[in-house]
Amino acid sequence: MPTEKILIVDDERLVRWSLRQKCEEWGYTVIEAESGEPGLKLAQRESPDLVLLDVRLPDASGIELLEQLKKSGDARAVIMITADPQLEDVKTALKLGAYDFVGKPLDFDELEVAVKNAIEATRLRSEVESLRGEMRRRTGYHNVIGVSQKMSELLGFVHKIASSEATTILVQGESGTGKDLIAKAIHYQSRRQEKPFVAINCSAIPETLMEAELFGHERGAFTDAKAMKKGLFEMADGGTLILDEIGDLSVELQTRLFRFVEERQLRRLGGIEPVRVDCRILCATNQDLAAKIKAGTFREELYYRLGVVTVKLPPLRERPEDIPHLASFFLERFSRRYGKSLAGSPRFYEALLRQRWPGNVRQLKNVMERLTALHPGGVLEPEDLAEDLPAGGPASQLSSLPWKEAREQYLASFELSYAQAVLARCDGNISAAAREAGVDRKTFYVLLKRDRDPQAGE
Repeated sequence: MPTEKILIVDDERLVRWSLRQKCEEWGYTVIEAESGEPGLKLAQRESPDLVLLDVRLPDASGIELLEQLKKSGDARAVIMITADPQLEDVKTALKLGAYDFVGKPLDFDELEVAVKNAIEATRLRSEVESLRGEMRRRTGYHNVIGVSQKMSELLGFVHKIASSEATTILVQGESGTGKDLIAKAIHYQSRRQEKPFVAINCSAIPETLMEAELFGHERGAFTDAKAMKKGLFEMADGGTLILDEIGDLSVELQTRLFRFVEERQLRRLGGIEPVRVDCRILCATNQDLAAKIKAGTFREELYYRLGVVTVKLPPLRERPEDIPHLASFFLERFSRRYGKSLAGSPRFYEALLRQRWPGNVRQLKNVMERLTALHPGGVLEPEDLAEDLPAGGPASQLSSLPWKEAREQYLASFELSYAQAVLARCDGNISAAAREAGVDRKTFYVLLKRDRDPQAGE
């Protein structure tokens, strides 16, 4: 039987009596008020599941009362009742969030359906919110999956940061660990969540354009500046700006960034007047900034200023408990995308746990997507991983060849697979991949050419 509570607000005693009789007959608990002010007080005290609200009340407009109820959240659903339905009233009420609009004299069969539907809709909304809360508790925020102690501690720290007033945060971690997701989690759990979230990859934009992108420019500041343009800092005003791959920012721009962080105001290129900007700055990197400071390619004062609060993401190999949960999450997501019905066997998940995952969560995600896209459906087994994560090394596969030929093929295969893996971790950015590999761009290109000519020399 229903146990929901309905509040009736109507100045006609006979209408209230007939509504109470019917609602109680339908199994609901009923409370009532004859005008707006006591109705609001009852709603605040009792938090009814549904309000049956007359549009015409002696002390207030039902439309105004509806607006107050929706703002306060003291009623989950409201059905408006009137003997003289006006089109403008109906449109306004529905715009303000009324569930339905019924006329007098009341058709109780119609009203019963409207009441049941309204209460069912509120129940479903409550269940959805409850499930969302449970998902946040179990998996963190914004698809940050983690049940391990390390991730639980990290997500707790992220929650503290998000609710704090810290305006400069440094997020560090290997490629593929989810630095972008952590940045979004911080933004969308903060008081800035309704304001812009602006992201820029410092290694993806040429140095000559980066200053204008960040700080904006006035009309005529340079040849193609035909109109004033706000920079990304201004676009993020009130919200959050994430500078990904901050280690790739030039020393000159680091100086301007430091000045902005200190003063919280900027001048557009070609501009004179300072512009004040309030935004939270999140910087992410997979580089060793301390080493870059020693090499003279990163300003020490900027490092300490940005790292007032530092978040360090653990690599996937340091939280193996999360691997099955991540794999299951990706498998479910990609099964829906590709219209498949797939599950992993216990041996499949054991095989995943035996891997080191140098590309971290991104690598695991890519493997799960490829498996889902190519598998006909059913149950995934360790054998399905052979192409992505071969169990036997290439040396065993080349043992039938002469030493010299085997060595050449092994080295060619290693160079190509190594270069491709580094490039994948760097999201296809050649410059970043070459730096991570410790070689120049030309040498890195040569390694990648192995896929076209396995015998190509340096």
